[in-house]
Amino acid sequence: MYTGLLHLHNVLRWVILILLVIAMVQAFAAKSGKSAGGLQKTSLFLLISAHINLLIGLYQYFAGPWGFKTIQTYGMSEVMKNTALRFWAVEHITGMLIGIILITIARGKVKKTQYASASMLYVVALFIILVTIPWPFRESVGRALFPGA
Repeated sequence: MYTGLLHLHNVLRWVILILLVIAMVQAFAAKSGKSAGGLQKTSLFLLISAHINLLIGLYQYFAGPWGFKTIQTYGMSEVMKNTALRFWAVEHITGMLIGIILITIARGKVKKTQYASASMLYVVALFIILVTIPWPFRESVGRALFPGA
């Protein structure tokens, strides 16, 4: 079950990134006076996808070997000294939580037609999420781009 959820978590990453870029472009377009188009729906689908992925990630953090169990096993001081352990136990979850909080706030701004604020929140969320994804080129924490690859 853990492996299946890890693969789903990986696939949802791509859904979220695509929806986030679309929502960001739509928010910038709406900010410049063009029609908001499908921004309401895009931001809603983005919010739902991000929160589902958050729930899957929280399960993995508490039930899997790389999150909370790492802190329990090694202690926080040892985890913070090791790059890979620190990434999985602290940096990844913190960055993703901040990114999802920003997506949630941006959704509220979209509902209130505050497109300038929403567009900036989407940009910051995208940056934080991109930085805290375990890309294959990241030494010691890299994961495959697609499940099973």
